Parts: sequence; structure tokens; C-alpha cells
Amino acid sequence: MATLMEHASEKETKQLHNIHNDEEIEIDLIDLLRKVIGIRKKIYKAVGIGLIIGIIVAISIPKQYTVEVTLSPEMANNKGGGISGLAASFLGSGVSMGDGTDALNASLSADIVSSTPFLLELFNMKVPVSGSEEIFLSSYLDEESSPWWGYVIGFPGVVVGGVKSLFTENEDESIFYNKASLGTIELSKKESQKVESLKKKIAASVDKKTSMTTVSVTLQHPKVAATVADSVVKKLQEYIIDYRTSKSKEDCLYLEKLFKERQQEYYEAQKKYADYMDSHDNIILQSVRSEQERLQNDMSLAYQVYSQVASQLQVARAKVQEEKPVFAVVEPAVVPLYPSGTSRKVYVLAFVFLSVCFVVLWNLFGKDLLNKFKEVCA
Repeated sequence: MATLMEHASEKETKQLHNIHNDEEIEIDLIDLLRKVIGIRKKIYKAVGIGLIIGIIVAISIPKQYTVEVTLSPEMANNKGGGISGLAASFLGSGVSMGDGTDALNASLSADIVSSTPFLLELFNMKVPVSGSEEIFLSSYLDEESSPWWGYVIGFPGVVVGGVKSLFTENEDESIFYNKASLGTIELSKKESQKVESLKKKIAASVDKKTSMTTVSVTLQHPKVAATVADSVVKKLQEYIIDYRTSKSKEDCLYLEKLFKERQQEYYEAQKKYADYMDSHDNIILQSVRSEQERLQNDMSLAYQVYSQVASQLQVARAKVQEEKPVFAVVEPAVVPLYPSGTSRKVYVLAFVFLSVCFVVLWNLFGKDLLNKFKEVCA
């Protein structure tokens, strides 16, 4: 009985303690609510200040337009079928071209689009600005606006650059455009900044499951963004097609050269045989017959080699077309009607919220912490 009474008393004590804690929490919340109501005028001012700052920031940030193009690449396989296999079956089972593995495919689209040679080639394209007026993409990037604080931060650099320009000659733009074709690329600081800026505006992603490639371009002019996105997709296709068919084209060029050489050898052997037969038509000698047989064998051998090379050349020409990948444009470049990115309303609401939070936290906790810190330091 004594133990039961003790357990009951402990439970009652805990319940009373919990009730007391709940009452303290309610009192604290009520006290905080009173303090918040007491600084409501400051909160109203904070809302106004946050609203003004949010509007200024929202207006200062230029609008961005994003265009996305979706591709579905159909890469060639390494099976024995296809045009080259069909050509080989007609020309003979001994005629074939070796299949190789791909070192470059659609999965590397993101790396290709962000590569420096690829971006340098884009600078040479012309984009529509207003009406029929077109300018180079490099010049358009210079015209894109930035927030006012970007100019403030970059003002010292502009001053230094202006002073340096007085003592240095301007670089020819045609040299800048031709740098993409050079083996070694050397860029100035301004050119490097343009490349890095364009790299941030162009992106490509590949879905590993479906192999769908999405290319996105974000610029301040909607029509320019659509034009650049379309050009990026076409150039990306050219990059992959050129690589996929480069080996077959080299084989084709080599076989064409070999074909002409074997053809010339066959024609020469044929002419020697014909000239010898014309000059020894009525002569019946064993030596003449031996020479006739030798020339005939040389002509037959030259024809066999010439015929085999001609068959391989036909297969190689068919393989060039077979190796060319097919790209289906699922979603083309469409000029956007509405800007992308964070809405201006979100910027305004965010600054209003931050201003109110700062005022409330400062008046409720910040002042007390500051006073305690001053007392400790004193």
C-alpha cells in the first residue's frame, strides 16, 4: 500500500509540473505577442522599407527568356545489316568494312556544348535584334544589361581597362572569330569572359534512360534566345555527324585514291597487251606466245585488283551514309512569350519577409543580447 501511495504521489507531482510548464509557455507566448504588438509601428515601417527595396531589386534585375529544344538521337549500330551490309551482299561475301566503337555519342552533348571551340564558333553567328537588323552574337552579349550593383562592383575594373586601352591597340574581331579553327586557342581576358558568360547561358542535359537530349538557352531577348538555341542544336548535330562519319569518309577517300591508281595500272596493262598483240599479230613463235601469255596474266591480275578495290569503294560510300546518325527534333525552338526565372513578386515578398523578420528578431532578442554583451565587455 505504501508503494502504491508513493507512485500515485509521483504521478501527481509530474502532472502538476507539466501543467506548470505549459502555463509558463503560454505566458511566454502571450508576452512575445504583446511585445510584437508593441512594435507594430516598426513592423509597418519594415514592411514599407522591404517593399521599396524589393521593388528596386526586382526592377533592376533584367528579364531572362529560356528556350528549350528536345532531341531524340538515333545512333547507328554495329550490326551487320544496313546499307553497307546490303552493298557487301551484292558485291560478294569477301567485301566488308570493319565496325568500330564510338568515342563520341549523344551522351556527351553537355560536354560538347560547353567546350571552348564550340562556343567560339557561335560568336560568328548573326542574331536578329530588332526588325531586319542583325548583329554578331559576340556584339549582342556586350549589349545585354546587368543589375546596377554589377556596374558599381565592376567600376574599378572598367576604369583600369579604359586606361589600358589608351596604350594598347584594339584586336581585330575577325581574328577572334577564326580562333575556333586553330589547334591551340589563346584568348584575351575579355574574350575569356565572353566565353564563360556564354557557357552559363547555354546548357545541355541527357536523359540516360531515354537518351533524350535537352538543349536550353537563356538570354534577355526572346527571339535571340530561340535563334541561338536552334543554331546550337544544328551545330551539335554537325559535330556528332562529322565525328561519326569521319572514319568512313577517310576510308572512302583512301579507297578512291587506291581505285584511281589500280584503274590506271589496269589500263596500262591492257594497253601493253593490246599494243603487243597488234604488233605481233601474224607472227607464230613460242617466245611471242610466252610474252603474250605473260601480258595477258598481268592484265587479268590488274583487273582483279581493280575490281576488288572498286567493290570496296562502293561499300565504303554506302557506309558513310549508314554511319550518319538521325536526330528527331521532338520540341523545336519556340520564341517564349513570358520570362523565365524568379518572378518579381517573389523578390518583393522575400524582401518584405526578411525586413519584418529582422525588425522582430532585433527588438525581441537582439537588443537584449547586445546589452548583455556590453555588460560583459564593461
